[in-house]
Amino acid sequence: MQQQETALVLGANGGIGGEVARQLLAAGWQVRALTRRAAPAAAGAVTWIRGDALVAADVLAAARGCSVIVHAVNPPGYRNWAEQVVPMLEHSIAAAEAVGASILLPGTVYNYGPDAFPLADEDAPQHPETRKGRLRVKMEAELEAWCRRGGRALVVRAGDYFGPRSGNSWFSQGLLKPGRPLTRIANPGSAGVGHQWAYLPDVAAAMVALLARREALAPFARFHLAGHWDPDGSAMADAIRRVAARHGLAVRGSVFPWWLVRLAAPFNETMRELLEMRYLWQRPLRLENARLLAELGAEPHTPLDLAVERTLAGLGCLPLTHPAAAPAPTRADPSFLDL
Repeated sequence: MQQQETALVLGANGGIGGEVARQLLAAGWQVRALTRRAAPAAAGAVTWIRGDALVAADVLAAARGCSVIVHAVNPPGYRNWAEQVVPMLEHSIAAAEAVGASILLPGTVYNYGPDAFPLADEDAPQHPETRKGRLRVKMEAELEAWCRRGGRALVVRAGDYFGPRSGNSWFSQGLLKPGRPLTRIANPGSAGVGHQWAYLPDVAAAMVALLARREALAPFARFHLAGHWDPDGSAMADAIRRVAARHGLAVRGSVFPWWLVRLAAPFNETMRELLEMRYLWQRPLRLENARLLAELGAEPHTPLDLAVERTLAGLGCLPLTHPAAAPAPTRADPSFLDL
């Protein structure tokens, strides 16, 4: 009988970390999670360990016996990225090297600058023009250097996350207000500009499938997810309106208040970071997923309206009396995971 594998998830309280943890459990893994706070009330089968990703000894202690470290931890909000993100990754690398584990890093589109637009594959040039983009490039460079020393790492890049437990995201913090019935959609994008979205359960499903094949992958393996491509910036808003209408909600549209972000930016670090990343709403950048399709045969893909409905239900934006507003499943439908 094959021994059950164990994964350490850093950032399991967040959107992608939590989703990967749930799907690893469903796939038969043992899962540990490092947390600075007390374990969540609904901890489930996850083993929660008190510790801090900024403390190397805490990460190493939690990683002992693990074959995978999921590095999905970020500083709260957009604060202190420059001081914290690289040291946290270095602690994961040191722990992985000590215990013989692989590292999974959820990647972003921030790595890419204008010379990679409008369609980027995994080998596209990485010349970002933003601070956060340069930090993301540095993180991947650290992983690649470790892999040249004998490590193994997997980077999976996707568009803007959305999902029933997406945490801080453009969908839940920019387009609408969570925790109340949906009445308004604020679109951050410029008219006619495409945008890439990624449904978290689909992203996590792809990551878990790739982890199962990790020994056959290149030591430093990178994959892109296509997710949901909005060709002109209106498809996501239209899907939200369709779902809302089925639940008896009338929704009006509005323009995202970039003017307010610009006014607040000199006094608020979060607003400065949001303003710096606005270029992704002004120019289209699409990730090409041929490498993923060649490896898995298909990409997990929940239809947009179903993904949006589950997301709105999970965010508390649909009437509670409607059957479809019940808590969303933790995994995408099996029919979309037939890999």
